[in-house]
Amino acid sequence: MKKLVIGILAHVDAGKTTLSEALLYESGAIRRLGRVDHKDAFLDTDAMERERGITIFSKQAVLPLEDTEVTLLDTPGHVDFSAETERTLRVLDCAVLVVSGTDGVQAHTRTLWRLLERYGVPVLLFVNKMDLAGADRTAVLEELRQRLGAGCVDFGAAPEQVAEEAAVCGEAALEEFLETGAVTDGTLRQLVGERALFPCFFGSALKLEGVKALLEGLERYAPAPAYPAEFGARVYKISRDGQGARLTHLKVTGGTLRVKDLLRGPGGAWEEKADQLRIYSGAKFKTVEEAPAGTVVAVTGLSRSLPGEGLGFEGQWTGPVLSPVLTYQVQLAEGTDPHTALMKLRQLEEEDPQLHVSWSEAAKELRVQLMGEVQLEILGRLLRDRFGMEVTFGTGAILYRETIAAPAIGIGHFEPLRHYAEVHLLLEPLPRGSGLVFASRCPEDQLDRNWQRLILTHLAEKEHLGVLTGSPITDLKITLLAGRAHDKHTEGGDFRQATYRAVRQGLMSAQSVLLEPWYTFRLELPAAQVGRAISDLQRMNGETDPPETFGEETVLTGAAPVAALRDYAREVTAYTRGQGRLFCQSGGYRPCADQAAVVEALGYDPDRDVENTADSVFCTHGAGYNVKWDQVPAMAHVSSGLSLEEEEAPEDTAPQPRQAMDYAGTLAQDKELQSIFERTYGPVKQRSFQPPPKPRRPVSEGAEEKRSIPPRPTGPEYLLVDGYNIIFAWDELKAIARENLDAARKALCDILCNYQGYRKCRVILVFDAYKVKGGQGSVEKYHNIRLVYTKEAETADAYIERATYEIGKHHRVRVATSDGPEQLIILGHGALRLSASAFRAEVEEVQGRIADVLAQNNRAAGSRPVRAALEKAQQEKEDAT
Repeated sequence: MKKLVIGILAHVDAGKTTLSEALLYESGAIRRLGRVDHKDAFLDTDAMERERGITIFSKQAVLPLEDTEVTLLDTPGHVDFSAETERTLRVLDCAVLVVSGTDGVQAHTRTLWRLLERYGVPVLLFVNKMDLAGADRTAVLEELRQRLGAGCVDFGAAPEQVAEEAAVCGEAALEEFLETGAVTDGTLRQLVGERALFPCFFGSALKLEGVKALLEGLERYAPAPAYPAEFGARVYKISRDGQGARLTHLKVTGGTLRVKDLLRGPGGAWEEKADQLRIYSGAKFKTVEEAPAGTVVAVTGLSRSLPGEGLGFEGQWTGPVLSPVLTYQVQLAEGTDPHTALMKLRQLEEEDPQLHVSWSEAAKELRVQLMGEVQLEILGRLLRDRFGMEVTFGTGAILYRETIAAPAIGIGHFEPLRHYAEVHLLLEPLPRGSGLVFASRCPEDQLDRNWQRLILTHLAEKEHLGVLTGSPITDLKITLLAGRAHDKHTEGGDFRQATYRAVRQGLMSAQSVLLEPWYTFRLELPAAQVGRAISDLQRMNGETDPPETFGEETVLTGAAPVAALRDYAREVTAYTRGQGRLFCQSGGYRPCADQAAVVEALGYDPDRDVENTADSVFCTHGAGYNVKWDQVPAMAHVSSGLSLEEEEAPEDTAPQPRQAMDYAGTLAQDKELQSIFERTYGPVKQRSFQPPPKPRRPVSEGAEEKRSIPPRPTGPEYLLVDGYNIIFAWDELKAIARENLDAARKALCDILCNYQGYRKCRVILVFDAYKVKGGQGSVEKYHNIRLVYTKEAETADAYIERATYEIGKHHRVRVATSDGPEQLIILGHGALRLSASAFRAEVEEVQGRIADVLAQNNRAAGSRPVRAALEKAQQEKEDAT
């Protein structure tokens, strides 16, 4: 019998648990249909879940189908518990993403979709609540295709239509359809497994409509993986039963797990026996003697396993994408021993590693990291119910991160009497969201491979803190450059000390950047309050997409700093009189807008943090002594083998002639304009983010300044066109505009469509709409280009300035305009300007080349409906035979 592990995922209140209940009932796994609002749902086994009507912990149930045994994993829908959902994704064969037919694709739906894509999980979609007023099947399907993927196909349509739409998702499916007029289940299953096809089912879980069709779809189209004979397993959850026994929930991904088998942690970190194997279905379980590959089982007897661990051939998980952005102080009741409380919290941390429980001996305080206030309430309730411990929480503080702006070398030396180790590290900044990456390029003839491995282990085992606020570092690549050990006196702990000190010394030498967390948000509110909301978000330094209107309700989406947005939900409720709703989720980290003020407010002094010292220990006359971090490079025993100093060219070197190339010299050609800008504003340079202020700590004498050379932008080139500027600069378009401005705009759009199609760049055409009363602005797609109308009180210049700055972080940008002030802005953002006359010459050249291609081919390919394209392909095949 085929085994499948299926996960149910959704935005909160989409009806995920109701669908799970319906699937269990229709499959015969339960005899009575429970309901969330009646607090008797089969999978809501925890008292807090029944009270709140939300899923807090992932649950397991077994569905016996005709030819398939399905293990159903119901996951939390609330964003505060998204880390538990993400861990569950690691063991899924397939997922059912539930979308509300009335609400459509929401913010957390998009987050879940990106996670499913990241982990390569095949997806079937169930559009729920189609029995409610306002649910439009055609509109929802179109939204799914636009916001999730073109492979979303309505499997409730006629079989011929399903086959036709599925056929264009893959070449093999298209050939099969052309030959037979149908697509087999095996081919559809392959497309689903490749994430090229996403079957969509519509219905109402509460009324059991469409549920049987979904069950049949799971059995027919969900791909089953092939498992190896070698043993492997993936741990996704730790919990405790009613008697307090520790349960390790895992999926066997290879071989067979048997009772009393000896299991080993990653790298041999632990070794314990599996005492009991339990297969849960809701709150009940049955014990088994063995669990073959594909089985989800709870194992007792393991005391050191952790969520995310891989056993056997499975590798270690790098950690979740979604992480907490707030840290709270745990305030204990009078008379509670803090060390006892720490032990209880450590037990909960085993179940949810994202808590990151910490104890500060100096401040005598406990702290935990959380996603939001709902998780905060659940944690307090867990401590009271499970341990009888009453706690309160202080005001949540923002969880900052730190990185560096340019490469730096860190050196750590540890040499008290009869100990010796020295480590040289290269610290390099990485793109946002990269985390920490460790590598080595140290020669083995200088430092033995075993010592190098030990250093890399020490780099990974500790949460290294930055020197601005004492926040964890991220987005860095740390490379071992050099090191030295002593034949007699070096021990493993010596390299731990030297490694920690090297990281810290490098951070003290570097230009640090403070990163603050951002939320992505979805704000739903009456149209009358949109102006207030946009004003608030601009004051927060937030980013907003053009508003979308749905009936009398307007939706704003975008991103803003957590510090500004975290309490805004209450404000929205107040000024909309309860009609507004704000949904937030983690949106990553960005450079802090007010770094100096935050650093000063937190008052962290790196020199007084003795637990994370940057100083080194050297030895003389048989005794060790401390050396300050800025003096360590001069006293190091080995060379790093790398210099970060910029090499200066000899003064008598003759300038090399510049080679001609398409538009690469545009900036240099505008010498007069560039000199004016540089005399006024300083040298032109590419900006990846606002430069942070210089460090507060003094730099030692003789320490040379290290400058960062920004990375060369990669990816497709962007061309921003000031629409009206070009229209009134080109005589033929200006003549058209005198008669009909709309016709002139359309003519320019058509010209740019051909231009983009030939040059393979990305064109954004911007038109002023700042005089349009009440205009909210819009971003439209015109054939293959993007067409932007600015909002009221916003000029094309302002939009292009902002877009140039943002896009220029990662891409080469050119701007077509003859507006003098706008050219200064363009130069200031490191982009290249293109005058109206120069752009016209370039367009004429492209049109000439297109004409040549058309003359050779006689006709161009046009877009046709799917059916027409298939019929044409069929006719060509028949003609060939």
